[in-house]
Amino acid sequence: MKRRGEIWVANLNPGRGREISKIRPVLVIQDDSLTASGTPMVVILPLSTQVYPSFKRWRITIAPRDRLLKPCQVIVDQPRALDLGRFGEGPLTSLTAEEMAEVEKSLKGILGLL
Repeated sequence: MKRRGEIWVANLNPGRGREISKIRPVLVIQDDSLTASGTPMVVILPLSTQVYPSFKRWRITIAPRDRLLKPCQVIVDQPRALDLGRFGEGPLTSLTAEEMAEVEKSLKGILGLL
């Protein structure tokens, strides 16, 4: 089962327009109770190895650890729901409580909930 705060590999192809695509790490953001209910979809935030310090308000940087081999940024401004069939290996690592709090704060800002 995919758990909130875990980073997995997922296939985001095909992308359209400026949507993020490729096979890449993604952060599971969906609540575990929804996942446990048997839904075939999981809400994620994609990650990118292109780290842009100027985007730190909307993108949270994650240091490499465990099986996440490079520094990445969580792309909070592009949430998606993915079918379970799009997931590959994982979990690569899990975010700390502090990192998840940063992601949640940024997501609230993106959604106008602050």
